[in-house]
Amino acid sequence: MAIGYKVVKGSATKARARRHFRLRKRVSGTALRPRLVVSRSARHLFVQVVDDTTSTTLASASTMEKELRTFTGDKTAKAKQIGELIAKRAKEKGISTVVFDRGGNKFHGRVAAVATSARANGLEF
Repeated sequence: MAIGYKVVKGSATKARARRHFRLRKRVSGTALRPRLVVSRSARHLFVQVVDDTTSTTLASASTMEKELRTFTGDKTAKAKQIGELIAKRAKEKGISTVVFDRGGNKFHGRVAAVATSARANGLEF
C-alpha cells in the first residue's frame, strides 16, 4: 500500500500532511491496541478509536455532539471533555490501551488536552 500526500496550498498545510503520513507509516492500530485518532478543525475536534486490522471504528466522540454543543468554555476545555468522553466510551467497549495518532498535528493545545484527559480517565498510551 503506497502512502502519499496530496499537494495542497499553504506551507503549514503541506507540513501537516507530511507529518501525518510520516506518522501513519509507523502507527497502526490492532485489535489489542487500537489507534486513538485525533482530527482537528478550526472550530471542532473529532476523536475515534479505530481497529486498523478490520477497518472499524470502535468508539468515537466529537464537539459536534448535542451535549458538548451547549458546553460553555474555550476550545481547550471542550477538548478535555472529549478526552474524558472517549476514555469512558472505550472502557465500556473493554479497551484500556491504545496507540495515539495525533494526525500530523503538533502535540500542543487541544491535541495535548485530549491526550492528557484520556490518560487521566484510564486509557493507557
